[in-house]
Amino acid sequence: MTKMTRLLPLLALALMTLVSIGLRPVTAQSRSFAPVVTVNGMGITAYDIDQRQRFMQLLDASGTSRKDAEEALIQDRLRIWAAKQIDLTIDDAALQRGMAEFAGRANISAEKFVATLQQNGVDPATFREFVRAGMLWREVVRARFGPQVNITKSDIDRAMMPESQVGKGVRVLISEAIMPAPPGREDAAMSEARQLSAARGQAAFGALASQYSASQSRAQGGRVDWMPLSNLPAPLRAKILALKPGTATAPIQLQGAVAVFMLRAIGDGAPDRGPLSLSYMTFNLGPAGSEQAQRLASKVAANARRCDELYTIAKGMPASALVAHDNVAQSQIPTDIGVTLAHLDIGETEVMQRGGAAQLVMLCDRTETPQGDATAPSRDAVRSQLENSALSSYAQGYLADLEADAIIVRK
Repeated sequence: MTKMTRLLPLLALALMTLVSIGLRPVTAQSRSFAPVVTVNGMGITAYDIDQRQRFMQLLDASGTSRKDAEEALIQDRLRIWAAKQIDLTIDDAALQRGMAEFAGRANISAEKFVATLQQNGVDPATFREFVRAGMLWREVVRARFGPQVNITKSDIDRAMMPESQVGKGVRVLISEAIMPAPPGREDAAMSEARQLSAARGQAAFGALASQYSASQSRAQGGRVDWMPLSNLPAPLRAKILALKPGTATAPIQLQGAVAVFMLRAIGDGAPDRGPLSLSYMTFNLGPAGSEQAQRLASKVAANARRCDELYTIAKGMPASALVAHDNVAQSQIPTDIGVTLAHLDIGETEVMQRGGAAQLVMLCDRTETPQGDATAPSRDAVRSQLENSALSSYAQGYLADLEADAIIVRK
């Protein structure tokens, strides 16, 4: 721990004392400890925002701007507020286990994780409060919505069906709608998605998709051509198979977006392939709707028919703008990108909106991967996964409601 980090709590205490006796410290450092946002009476300081932003950057989170950090802290305050309403607390021993569990995802100990954060200027308290808010929220959601989740034997049977058997030899005709949900627009995107979920028939769905969707298929009312069901990400296949033609899925949370899919028709296709491996490129074009994004997308459309041709177009841009993803197992591809790749042929592209950014995806190759020995998960593990998925859906809606009803004051 650096000397400055050790002094920060003492400095905060000293500033609180000064304020309590009526003095007005005027240094920039002291101002960083004054609340700049209050959420139902709970303060967020500029220091909190700076720390959360740095923490998110170290985690390589999808949104790392100062506004993203502020929104993440607002949501954490709402999670804590919800826990207080039902007198939920987390003791220190449980908190330490939660921190160790989080660090374990990177295959390191909590102590080493904290040391790495400190080396990069992140106060351990930032990590601790991040974990505390998440653990409290998990208990709030289970207490509030757990009784509403009913996982049946058939749900587990379907989920345990081997990937190669789910929709074997089936092709589907679907419509899609993908609504961007950058910070500040999450509630609007979810409201639009719920309208699409309630739609019955392609005409109603198509009208809403044309109005709300940001995918390229919006010009066709969200309609996508026939495709093998196996092209879709595995979690989406079961949702599609559970639909009757003319009905739509519940809203599906993606990275920076919300999606809804309608089944239009289902039929026999070619013999089913085994698990797929895909090679693809992602090209960050810039802010969605910007002149740069439109110019680059047009340049790709006119000049690129193969993945390696994107390098010429990206010349002079940061190396991180264009990323090659080689032979990635379909199960490891982010769901929103997997959905886009599902209806692309090799060499085709599509521009997605991920949060507030425009990202172009090009499919380079799609191959069948050899099937090795794999241990099937237990029924209890599958039940837990299905319960967590259902609770996650409830949690998203509840958090949106909390934020809509909260008293949030920015100073």
